[in-house]
Amino acid sequence: MITAILLFGLGLCAGSFVNALVWRVSQQSKGRKGLSILNGRSVCPHCRHELAVRDLIPILSWLALRGRCRYCKKRIEDNPLVELAAGLVFAISYLFWPIELSVNGQLVLFITWLVVSVGLLALLVYDYKWMLLPNRILYPTALVAAAGRLVYIAGFSSDKSEAIVQWALAVGVASGIFWLLFMMSSGKWIGYGDVRLGLITGTVLGTPGLAFLMIFIASILGTLFVLPAIASGKTTMTSRIPFGPFLIAATYLTLLFGQSVIDWYEELIL
Repeated sequence: MITAILLFGLGLCAGSFVNALVWRVSQQSKGRKGLSILNGRSVCPHCRHELAVRDLIPILSWLALRGRCRYCKKRIEDNPLVELAAGLVFAISYLFWPIELSVNGQLVLFITWLVVSVGLLALLVYDYKWMLLPNRILYPTALVAAAGRLVYIAGFSSDKSEAIVQWALAVGVASGIFWLLFMMSSGKWIGYGDVRLGLITGTVLGTPGLAFLMIFIASILGTLFVLPAIASGKTTMTSRIPFGPFLIAATYLTLLFGQSVIDWYEELIL
């Protein structure tokens, strides 16, 4: 439990980084020069005042300042829910990791997932706000996921060839299905960002069975979101809706609980 609490605190800090990352990438996309994604102190987006350490404490600073800049009093864009979500992802991932971390290689996959989850959360927030999955976040996250998978296969997999085949099939399912939909509809049904997102989700999940389940869960989540919105008149059948957040949420659920669902289904039909 102590480890989960420590990971929750680490996740809060990661969520604060996600808020900063999303803002900086959005500013770069608008043509702002001289703004580094990783370097430089955080500043207020309104008055450009450099923020002190006391202004950057996850959640607590936002609550203490009531969501406003200490210096210009304008509302700040950082969302404490993002910080809370990251903390919960870190802690719950540890508590419900499907295989004991003491098993060979699981610690590599777990650490890789924590890092990748930061990128995925940034992509979720960005896609939700602007219906776009920026390559500046997507590709580095994919590289981290691939590096972790390669380390696991090279150092701990008993059948390396089979593991690589399973990985390739998982990416083929997670990315290839959306590529087909993109090509068939000339981009009207699905965005190409979702195709690239499959490089990450397929690599994280590692098997085609889990990749199929992820897409199935994402479709259910999307339906549960869209139907009430249509019924309330907030959206229509022709409205554009970002699918990335549902894919990312489904990846999280599938990674932690997907294999149990598959095992239960196999027992049921057999």
